[in-house]
Amino acid sequence: MKTILYMATTVNGYIARPDDSTPWSDEEWNAYAEMVKRVGNIIIGRKTYEIMKDGEFDRIGNPFVIVITQQKENETIPNVVFVKTPEEALKIAEEKEYTETMVNGGSTIIDLFAQKKLFDEIYLDVEPFVFGNGKPLFLPSNLELQLSLEEIKKIGNNSFQVHYKVLK
Repeated sequence: MKTILYMATTVNGYIARPDDSTPWSDEEWNAYAEMVKRVGNIIIGRKTYEIMKDGEFDRIGNPFVIVITQQKENETIPNVVFVKTPEEALKIAEEKEYTETMVNGGSTIIDLFAQKKLFDEIYLDVEPFVFGNGKPLFLPSNLELQLSLEEIKKIGNNSFQVHYKVLK
């Protein structure tokens, strides 16, 4: 299974403002929705789930959603599964016969996958913003990933997408 990190980010590497808000362009949302529809599933953390559950899943085609959380879940939601670890999330995606899965945040979930070297590819939609502070793409750590540039493409008047392969 191919595991893809897909995130929108500012020029200086933030995925959201301190209050979790994001001013991303319609072009970025369209590029993201297109990829979600192709892959068919996403892996996110609890906070990202809470942000997206009120309409954002509809906006990206109602994918199969795997939420990594340590909270106990008593609710049953169609097309949503709650797990505790990245490994459990990947196992569920494989059991559902997906050949690819997308990890879409937040920083803690991204860090869990990155520290375990679980990413195969990284797509970053770089938006024309600089935040003085906020939620970083990667948490501060000793993490090192070596990447190979696959493609850069423009996605709108002021944004671009960079695609990397993670070298293992």
